[in-house]
Amino acid sequence: MEEGKGMTDPETIKEVVAETLIEASTTFRKDQVLAYQKAIDREDNPNARWVLERILENAKMAEEIRKPICNDTGIPHLYLELGEEVTIHGKFLEMVKEGVRIGLQRLPGRPMAVRGDGLERIGQNLGLYEDPGMLFPAPFQIRTIPEKKIVVTVMMLGGGPDIRAKTYHMFHRHRGITLIEETATWAAEEIGRLGCTPTIVSVGIGRTHYEATCLMLDAMKEGNLLEQNDLENRFTEIINQSYVGPLGLGGKTTALASFIRIGPLRAGGTRIVSVRLGCCWEPRRATKEIPV
Repeated sequence: MEEGKGMTDPETIKEVVAETLIEASTTFRKDQVLAYQKAIDREDNPNARWVLERILENAKMAEEIRKPICNDTGIPHLYLELGEEVTIHGKFLEMVKEGVRIGLQRLPGRPMAVRGDGLERIGQNLGLYEDPGMLFPAPFQIRTIPEKKIVVTVMMLGGGPDIRAKTYHMFHRHRGITLIEETATWAAEEIGRLGCTPTIVSVGIGRTHYEATCLMLDAMKEGNLLEQNDLENRFTEIINQSYVGPLGLGGKTTALASFIRIGPLRAGGTRIVSVRLGCCWEPRRATKEIPV
């Protein structure tokens, strides 16, 4: 992608990024649709079943009319996977940011960008920008892949799950399952405050707060609702024992699934755990390839 040597057209880069953002915001993936259908089939609480059916119905409608699946349109989080033999132009990241801006305007995203600097932004003293494109994406995650291609993944993260998220250290008593079960127990106690259940929980376990949070985001990026290992099934089981149910109306389906990533760990009894209680629409995620 070096300029003058077969660089992808800048407009193509922007368009692919914009369309990836829009798809993430408006479309349930296949695993989400099938997970909800399975939950509907096994749910015997009529109120819970009704909520699950409406979630799936609304998701299908959002895809048909290409409108945001949730009023909280979310903060863009991007993963860029660069082929080892691909050379990118120095302005590539600026083109990606421009694609995010175009996508937010076309969606449209909810105006959430705060005016001002420093304390003015914290206090929201100057109000908001009306242009949804002023919402800057979170810092990009960039990694290399062996294929000769560029892949972009956009995740739109809503505010409710971030309010209920937690990153903390835990002593596991030299028994790994203790960490999983105690974390799931905290999630089960907290889930009633989320509101927009059923939840999809993402968990990262690492050596530092930064690493654990990155692993949690990796879990959300890579997770499949229909492919769950034993630890993820156990985590989901503990949350479902709370019987909070969809929108807090009771029933079997408090959690659809859990995504867990365990990274490198150092000697000692303390582990850093990052937990995010995703809402019923998340992970809002889409992936596309940028031509090279």
